[in-house]
Amino acid sequence: MSITANGRQIVSASTDRTLKVWDLNIDRKLFTSICHADWVKAVSITTDGKRAVSASKDRTLKVWDVATGCELHTLASHRGAVQSVSVTADGAWAVSSSKDSTLKVWNLITGKELRTLVGHFNWVNAVAVTTDGQWIVSISDDCTLRIWDIASGNQLFTLVLNHTNWIYAVAVTADKQYAISASGDYTLKVWDLTFMREVNTLKGHSESVMAVAITADSKRVVSASVDHTLKIWDLANGKELRTLVGHTDSVLAVAVTADGKLAVSASRDRTLKVWDLISGHIICTFTGDSIFSACAVAADGVTIVAGDSLGHVHFMTLEGL
Repeated sequence: MSITANGRQIVSASTDRTLKVWDLNIDRKLFTSICHADWVKAVSITTDGKRAVSASKDRTLKVWDVATGCELHTLASHRGAVQSVSVTADGAWAVSSSKDSTLKVWNLITGKELRTLVGHFNWVNAVAVTTDGQWIVSISDDCTLRIWDIASGNQLFTLVLNHTNWIYAVAVTADKQYAISASGDYTLKVWDLTFMREVNTLKGHSESVMAVAITADSKRVVSASVDHTLKIWDLANGKELRTLVGHTDSVLAVAVTADGKLAVSASRDRTLKVWDLISGHIICTFTGDSIFSACAVAADGVTIVAGDSLGHVHFMTLEGL
């Protein structure tokens, strides 16, 4: 699922391989487009809200015109399922990660592949682009976090992550000082990217942590877990601030708005919930016809991206809620 930057539209995707755009103000479907030939694993949207990028198990990404639902490009050169996608803040490039152990950088205007990043030796599960557009941060089943220079494609650093289970997600602070990893070992870990070391472990979830997001001011972390909850953490001291309860099944994705006031979560209970991070209250709930399975925040901190396990992609903006 994702939120457009103008705050008025949601884009969703499902097992019937369609992509749908919904208007938040009048609660109606704007259009439906034929989507991928298999599950959509992730989606991202440009800061201006004009284009969306979906990543699929069918080994392709697609670029969409959000206003019309028309497909602009198909990006097809991965040799495995595309696990995640992140768009640069200027909307010019996208970076994808795949089960083929590579990342790829794409030009969203031309639809052309710019380069392939090789270094991981197992599935690359998640990718994030720093807000300044300089770094790509990836995490893999090879238990490493790698930092790449987006302009050259060169690998800058490798950090071995000492989680005791699979690592599902990564987020990076706006100042590039810290990365937070989320794992099946029920924890999140905070990594200092200057000294390349672990500085804290966030413990509190009772099941796997599937997703993580950081507020734009880099003060709070929001995590999503199979234990049906989300948790808000103080990044400076690692303390749990609040637990968000409302989902009835695993929470698989979370994204935070640029002002740090709201979060959106996606769950196996087939709902998408919008939360007030100050009060912890649910502002609204959207019910779908399939499991919501993935979520990420775009590089500009405004756009929220998510996908579901059945192949739909969703875009959403929170402005005006």
